[in-house]
Amino acid sequence: MTTATAPLEDLTFDINQELEIKAPVGDVYRNMIEQISHIMGGDGKAMDLVLEEWPGGRWFRDLGHGQGHLWGFVQVIKPPTLLEITGPMMMSYAVAGFLQMRLAQISGGTLMTLRHQAIGMIDPKHREGLTQGWGKIMQKIKESAEK
Repeated sequence: MTTATAPLEDLTFDINQELEIKAPVGDVYRNMIEQISHIMGGDGKAMDLVLEEWPGGRWFRDLGHGQGHLWGFVQVIKPPTLLEITGPMMMSYAVAGFLQMRLAQISGGTLMTLRHQAIGMIDPKHREGLTQGWGKIMQKIKESAEK
């Protein structure tokens, strides 16, 4: 029998991003919920995710006819300032993930802070793409909230 082990840095990631948005925290929160429900897939089409907005609520992609993908469960929800989700998210393999989206009122608008942590056998493509992907989603939240 052969076994292989990976260095710890290959088994984890910790993404931290923040963005200032010139809009009230409530507007940013509503746009945040809207944008994380319409994340774009690799084919450029919205995945139309469902977020059940209560503790224990699911975040999932409903494909109809009892089919879909579970992305995670709402761990903490405190509108309009905090959403935390635990689960594999877009990684359909052995991984545990944590997503925190925090909003704070600042002079001139809202500070949005995102943290995504995961541990498991993380696909290098996910590791590379998630930083850019979350940045794009945060930018969409900003553009939508500032309209």
